[in-house]
Amino acid sequence: MSDPYKVLGVSSNATDDEIKKAYRALVKQYHPDNYADNPLANLAADKMKEINEAYSEIQKLRSGGGSSSGGGSSYSGGNAGSGELGRARQLINAGRAGEAEILLNRIPVGDRTAEWHFLKGVVLYRNGWVQDARTEIEMACRMDPYNNEYRSFQQRMNSTAAQSPYGGYGTQQATCDVCDLCQAMMCLNCLCNGCR
Repeated sequence: MSDPYKVLGVSSNATDDEIKKAYRALVKQYHPDNYADNPLANLAADKMKEINEAYSEIQKLRSGGGSSSGGGSSYSGGNAGSGELGRARQLINAGRAGEAEILLNRIPVGDRTAEWHFLKGVVLYRNGWVQDARTEIEMACRMDPYNNEYRSFQQRMNSTAAQSPYGGYGTQQATCDVCDLCQAMMCLNCLCNGCR
């Protein structure tokens, strides 16, 4: 990877706030939603990947984590990284999703990266909030479209949903539509009429 500071357009002496401000401005400029049905979509996606990698690299360097190897880490058992997101990942891997959620919720909205959305999605998924989890995972994939870890998790969620009549997530997320309600009412009517 080239110099991450140059990618964000800041000097290596920039403050954390200046780096965040530069990162946010670039994400806003190159976000994939801005290039939907545009011939420059692939270039914008490549630029977003570069921006996200540069920002992650700077965060690791500044927190004493050293140089990153690039690419998405394996979610289960992978290197948890450092900082608040790394700690949240460790908590999730340890089965302490509630604590991870508290930690994630403390991160200001403006500092929520693709990694934040991914981890939040995992926490929500483990707590049975499947629709909210899907929304967060989709956001992570839009922000960092080439992250294999995010895409893989999204595909597992979608394939599980396709295999189960209840959306693939056990009875916690059972679907209910008008036909189900109508059928239930007919059954109740039959039961009540049989009692007379």
